[in-house]
Amino acid sequence: MQIDKLLSHHGLTMNPFVAEEARHDPVFEQLLDESMPHHPDFAKILGQVHRPSAAVVFGEKGSGKTAIRLHIGKQVRQHNEQNPDSKALLVPYDDLNPVLDRVLKRKRTSRKGARADVEELLKQFRLEEHQDVILSLAMTRLINGLLGENGGGEDPTQLPADAVQSIRKLPKRKRVDLLVMAMLYDAPRSGDVVQRFEKLRKTLRIYRFFPLNWRLNASLILSVIGGGGVGLEWLCRHFDLFGGKLLPPVYLYGAGALAVLGLAGLITWLMQTIKSNRLAKKIHHETPAIERTIGQFKEMLPQISPKDLAGQSWPAQGAEDAKNSRYELTSNLMEIIPTLGYTGMMVLVDRLDEPTVISSNAERMRSVLWPMLDNKFLQQPNIGMKMLLPIELRHMLVRESPAFFQEARLDKQNLIERLTWSGATLFDLCTSRLRACQKEGADEIYLTDLFEADVSREMVVDALDQMHQPRDAFKFLYSVIQEHCRMIPEDQGKPLIARITLETVRRDQARRVQELYRGLSPA
Repeated sequence: MQIDKLLSHHGLTMNPFVAEEARHDPVFEQLLDESMPHHPDFAKILGQVHRPSAAVVFGEKGSGKTAIRLHIGKQVRQHNEQNPDSKALLVPYDDLNPVLDRVLKRKRTSRKGARADVEELLKQFRLEEHQDVILSLAMTRLINGLLGENGGGEDPTQLPADAVQSIRKLPKRKRVDLLVMAMLYDAPRSGDVVQRFEKLRKTLRIYRFFPLNWRLNASLILSVIGGGGVGLEWLCRHFDLFGGKLLPPVYLYGAGALAVLGLAGLITWLMQTIKSNRLAKKIHHETPAIERTIGQFKEMLPQISPKDLAGQSWPAQGAEDAKNSRYELTSNLMEIIPTLGYTGMMVLVDRLDEPTVISSNAERMRSVLWPMLDNKFLQQPNIGMKMLLPIELRHMLVRESPAFFQEARLDKQNLIERLTWSGATLFDLCTSRLRACQKEGADEIYLTDLFEADVSREMVVDALDQMHQPRDAFKFLYSVIQEHCRMIPEDQGKPLIARITLETVRRDQARRVQELYRGLSPA
C-alpha cells in the first residue's frame, strides 16, 4: 500500500513524521505560528523577555534543543511587536564554524610554522572570543537597522522609524562609543567594512575637520613653500645672487615660520600615524574571532579624532584586562540600545556540537564552552544567555571540581540538567503535528485515529514514553506507518494500523534507543 493513500484516507496532506531537524521542518514552522505543545520547562528556559535571564540546558540529540531555540525566537519577536518600548535584542549564536576557523587560522599563523594540534589550539579558546562574536552579531544587526539594510538575513532587526534621529540626539560621547563599536565589530555581509563605517560616521554626524591625510598634505605644502623660500635666500647670499638678497627680512621670517610649521605638522602626522598603526595591530592581534585586517583598522582609526578616541575601551592583553575591556564594551552597547527601544539582549547558543573541527567530540566541545560557564558573564545585567547544550557536556560537568562550580554558580543559571519528555507530552506533540497536516475544514484528528480499535491511548502513550524524545518519537511513528503500508496490499487498502504492527515496531525502536544511549549505535 502506498503511504500517500494512507495519509489521504485520514485527510493528511503530508507525512507529519518525516522531518528530523527543526530548522528544515515545514510542519514545525507551521506550528510555530499556532498554539503548539512545548516542553514543560519551556517557561523556565524563556523567562521574562523584557528582563532577560540566563538558562543552561542539557539535552540529547533530538530532544528539541533547536526547536526550543526557534520557539524562543518566535516568542521574542512577538513580544517585540507588542511591546515596542521594552524589546529584547535577539542574537542567535548558533553557527560556530566561521568563528572557530578564524581563531584556529590566526593561532596557527602566530605559531610560525610549528605543528598545530587542534586540541591544543582549542584549549586556548578564551571567553573573550565568545564576547567578541556576540558583540559582533549584535552590532551588525543594529547597524543593519540604522542604515536601512537587512544584511541578507531572514530575520532583519526592525528599529523605530525615528531611530536615526534618536541616536543623533545622544551625547557625542555615546555616538562615538557606537562608532568605535562598529569599527571593532560590525561584520556586514557585503564585506565592505570601511565603506559602511564611513556611511555610519556620517549618519551619526561625527566629523573630523582636519583628518590625517589633510594634515599631511598641508604640512608638505607649508614645508615646500617655507623651506623653498629659506633655501633660495641662502643660495642668494652664499653665491651672491640678486645682490646677495632675494627676500626682504619680513618675508624671510615668514618663510622660516612656514617651514617650522610644516615640519611640526609632519612630525605630528608621523607620531599620530605611528600611534594609530600600533593601535590597529594591537586590536587585530587581540580579536582573532573577528574578520578584520590591520589595513581596515588603519583606514578607520584616523577618521576619529584623537580627542574622541581618548578614554575608549580597547581589546586588551592579559587575562583580567582582556575580560574587563569586553565587559566595558558590552556595557557601552547596553547603554546605547535603550535609545532604540531595547531593554535587554537575549543570546541563543545552540549547535555547539556541529562545527567541523568539533564533530561532536566532547573534549573539543568542553574546550570551547567551558570559558562561558562563568557567573559574571552569565549574570550580566539585562543580558540573557540561553545555552542549549549537548548532554555529553553534562556528563563532563559532574566531574568538575568544587572550585569550578563556585565560579560558574550554575545554581543561579536556571539549569535544566536533562531535557526529558513524557509519553503524554509526546502524544500531544504528535497529535498537533497530525492536525497541522490536515486538509482545511477537516475534523480534528487524534493520534489514536491512525490505529485499529484495540489500540488504546495508553498503549500509544506507553510506546512514545519509551522513545524519550521528539526525534525518536517521530522516527517511531514514521516506521509504524511505513511498516503498515509495507505489509498491506494495495487492493486491500486497509487504512487503520494493526496492534501487532505497533508492538513490533515499538520493540525494535525501543531497542535502538537503548543502544543509542549506551553508545552502541549512531543517532
